[in-house]
Amino acid sequence: MKKLLSALLAAAMLCTSAIAFSGCGEDSAKITTADDLIGKSIGVQLGTTGDIYATDEYEKQGSKIERYNKGADAIVALTSGKIDAVIIDNEPAKAFVEANDGLKILDEPFAKEDYAICVAKDNEKLLNDINKTLAELKQDGTLDSIMKNYIGDDTKGKSPYKTPDGTEYPNGELHMATNAFFEPYEYYDGDQIVGIDAMTAQAICDKLGYKLVIDDMDFDAIVTAVQTGKADFGMAGMTVTDERLQTINFTDSYTTATQVIIVNK
Repeated sequence: MKKLLSALLAAAMLCTSAIAFSGCGEDSAKITTADDLIGKSIGVQLGTTGDIYATDEYEKQGSKIERYNKGADAIVALTSGKIDAVIIDNEPAKAFVEANDGLKILDEPFAKEDYAICVAKDNEKLLNDINKTLAELKQDGTLDSIMKNYIGDDTKGKSPYKTPDGTEYPNGELHMATNAFFEPYEYYDGDQIVGIDAMTAQAICDKLGYKLVIDDMDFDAIVTAVQTGKADFGMAGMTVTDERLQTINFTDSYTTATQVIIVNK
């Protein structure tokens, strides 16, 4: 009898340990809609709209928001069972899921948003110059071509942006603040930062006569860098929000994005 009781206790302890170890991983399998995030552990990239949405929508309802400097770090936490889900932009989400067979994106989009370029409030000239140039890039098809080069199975890699021959930069440099871990908007290809935002910024600078310099930093440092003049503008898949508009200006939108939820299969 004692042996049987000991065996049962050992089995119970083993089950308890297994549950504790798997923890969030088991819960994530039950997430099929955004409503299922209530009470769960949600990973976000610090300072992003995913962070803002998760905080506003779920933290007060008992969800635990885990913030990471990089979206990739949130994905590692998800695959290791430390969190239940990740809220992030659809395009990098697709890249993460493609690289991790055990992950999936929920069918229902979480939120739609417009991306824009942030500029210091006292730099109205640059704001107007960028808006004018963005309109030209939309009109002549350059912006659409850049987008298609990074998004779309049939068009990816077929229309890389190239600086026009004879382009000169008489106006000096423009520094772009970004967080280069957000493929396909900005990411490293070797030691070079490429992607939709990087190439769009290059096209803007080519037209305005500035040499583009890209400064990689944590996402939540971008607005401060622009405010203090360490960077001239910020471009990192940034959404216009009321909170950000209190301290920074934004250009016209250059693309529309979708926030999605990633969970373990």
